[in-house]
Amino acid sequence: MNITVVCDVLGEANNGTTIAALNLIRSMKERGHNVRVICSDGNRKGQDGFYIVPTLNLGPLNNYLKKNGVALSRPVTKTVAEAIDGADVVHFMTPFSLSRKAIRLAKKRQIPLTAGFHCQAENFTSHLFLKDAKISNRLFYHCIWGLAYHNCACIHYPTQFIRDTFEHTIRRETPGYVISNGVNKAFHPEAVERDPKYDGKIVIQFTGRLSKEKTHKVLIDAVALSKYRDRIQLVFAGIGPLHDKLEKRGRKLKNPPEFRFFSREDLVKQLNMADLYVHPAEIEIEAISCLEAIACGLVPVIANSPRSATRYFAIDERNLFHNKDPKDLAKRIDYWIEHPEEKKALAERYRGFVEQHEYEHCMDRMEQMLSDAVKEQRYEKRA
Repeated sequence: MNITVVCDVLGEANNGTTIAALNLIRSMKERGHNVRVICSDGNRKGQDGFYIVPTLNLGPLNNYLKKNGVALSRPVTKTVAEAIDGADVVHFMTPFSLSRKAIRLAKKRQIPLTAGFHCQAENFTSHLFLKDAKISNRLFYHCIWGLAYHNCACIHYPTQFIRDTFEHTIRRETPGYVISNGVNKAFHPEAVERDPKYDGKIVIQFTGRLSKEKTHKVLIDAVALSKYRDRIQLVFAGIGPLHDKLEKRGRKLKNPPEFRFFSREDLVKQLNMADLYVHPAEIEIEAISCLEAIACGLVPVIANSPRSATRYFAIDERNLFHNKDPKDLAKRIDYWIEHPEEKKALAERYRGFVEQHEYEHCMDRMEQMLSDAVKEQRYEKRA
């Protein structure tokens, strides 16, 4: 197939949408498909198959986006047209301006459209300080349905949770495919030499963008309440606009949290050094980062938030804590520190769970989804 992937956001692999896009692009190329990519990542200029457009200028919001490690793409009609001409299918990752331009041009050319659903309403409304305003979140879903998703032959939902949320809000069934973004085989248990700086410490890991919806502060506060607070070392893998605030909040701990951005190789090593993984995020579509930790042999403790799909990763009630409740989280942390044999047994039970999210299997299903869209279009033309 000739596949055009439209990326309003693409750059460093520091957010879930970019990682999902890069995985899809890489996987489809490996399967022998011709893949074109439209994005504003200037570092990819000249690379085969990449069509580069300018970055969208949002004035005072530019610095805020930069702190999040992302930049939005500005549509250029000529470039977008070149990238989609001759495509069998056009797949967009998010429903923003670049993708909407591609949608209009693809429809004129009768090229089938597919899309990924990687933007939860609260991911957008939180930037407007409206993440808890139900009417704003409902309006967001209705807008992106009308502006983008209603044009699609197939929609990729990373979890059943986000499909149910979207369809319930817009009050209609969509042509959805529930497919995990997949865990790369690089994430697995391995014997690593533990960094001497962790000698005598209990290492608790969380991977996620440093933003409000990830709720890092609950984990910091929970450690302050733990019986083992003097031994615990928090490690936050990620970047984001709340770095300074979280760093300040963490100073109350005997061992202030580490804030780092890890390459994949270094993250695998770090996860294999950790003792426990905690995912306190209140808002989450899938949280591949949690699955990656589980794949490395860690037992997770997850916020039981009604706005997070990650809670469904819990295979035992002891994997959950009350949402935004540092006292309850502290109890869970202390329990797993005090019961290492039970933690080891649960890690073994999680092995089968991770296999359901194996990367190659998920990419097989993505390939089938794209193929289904092409076949459906061809059938409609014959009819």
